[in-house]
Amino acid sequence: MNYYVNRTTQPRPRAFACTDQRAVERAMAFHRTVPGYAPTPLVSLPALARELGVDKLWVKDESKRFGLNAFKALGGSYAIARWMGEQLGLEDPTFQALTAPESREKLGEVTFVTATDGNHGRGVAWAARELGQRAVVYLPKGSARERLDNILALGAQAEITDLNYDDAVRLAARKGEENGWVLIQDTAWPGYEQIPAWIMEGYTTLAGEIFDQLDEAGEEYPTHLFLQAGVGSFAGAVLGSALCRWGKSCPVTCIVEPDQADCLYRTAKAADGQMHPVAGEMDSMMAGLCCGEPCTLAWDILGPCADAFLSCSDDYAALGMRLLGKPRGGDPAIVSGESGAVGVGALAGILQEERLHDLCWTLGLGPKSRVLCISTEGDTDRANYQRILEK
Repeated sequence: MNYYVNRTTQPRPRAFACTDQRAVERAMAFHRTVPGYAPTPLVSLPALARELGVDKLWVKDESKRFGLNAFKALGGSYAIARWMGEQLGLEDPTFQALTAPESREKLGEVTFVTATDGNHGRGVAWAARELGQRAVVYLPKGSARERLDNILALGAQAEITDLNYDDAVRLAARKGEENGWVLIQDTAWPGYEQIPAWIMEGYTTLAGEIFDQLDEAGEEYPTHLFLQAGVGSFAGAVLGSALCRWGKSCPVTCIVEPDQADCLYRTAKAADGQMHPVAGEMDSMMAGLCCGEPCTLAWDILGPCADAFLSCSDDYAALGMRLLGKPRGGDPAIVSGESGAVGVGALAGILQEERLHDLCWTLGLGPKSRVLCISTEGDTDRANYQRILEK
């Protein structure tokens, strides 16, 4: 693990519109109208907390989200809903209003296009199907056949390309322009910001659920927060929401990336005001995080406000998968995939590896720490999941 500690954090980011309290409330209001919506579990793991030497450890289990085994549908569904709502003149669209016969007649058939490492595309395909529309999805080379099959099963047109993730994004954008399709991409760049902002707003439903679940349980708020990042949209949305809710009491926040696709870590470490993408092959089993170019909207939050950026090998993802999937001491098992478990794996490494003692001390991790991790996916590559747990 390589790491960079941000010693110039700010209490509030420069760009905040996509994660303010109104955004959280608006996104949650929409998701509550979607058939099958329910908050995903916030699981307490007291035995693992004792083993690692912290006071409390919670894991938000996103394998239960809409039956899709990952959190990503929150962003894709909300962005599609907001786009459709604008076409229909609906300021606060509901699922029922968007699927009403008069709405279908006015909009006709719309095709939404995206690129994905798996979970985002599955969420877009599902949302398009549920809302009576079409989806086209491009996956980067090396994608597991299971991830493609899951998208195809939702009625989308999908294919694995011979491109890396960021080039697949460019392909999706070009195909959208050529065919009049609507691009629903979970990263932003100059000139393409509204839909990624809506996607980030959609992710804030997850954060809103956590706030409610901690309050209902009478729990003290976490002192530390571990967030995975690909382009950074999810991490930016959750950290932005936490800053809105907790202000100066916001947890110490660590951003976790694969060492093969650590564009946020590189950008933070360079500290020169420029983005530092990762190009070429990104050979990590954390497929959902193998993104080489940061989301500009997310960086406006993560850059000034995240406390540390961690660049992690696959070993930490595997460690997290085993700690969650084969619990000790009476803790419930959590099925967490490669991208979902790396936060727990990184936490364990920081607390237990002697060479990371300085980082542990700098972050203030210890017996009084209350740590929140988010398992963003279940076993989305079941063959690999079984291989890891059997080791």
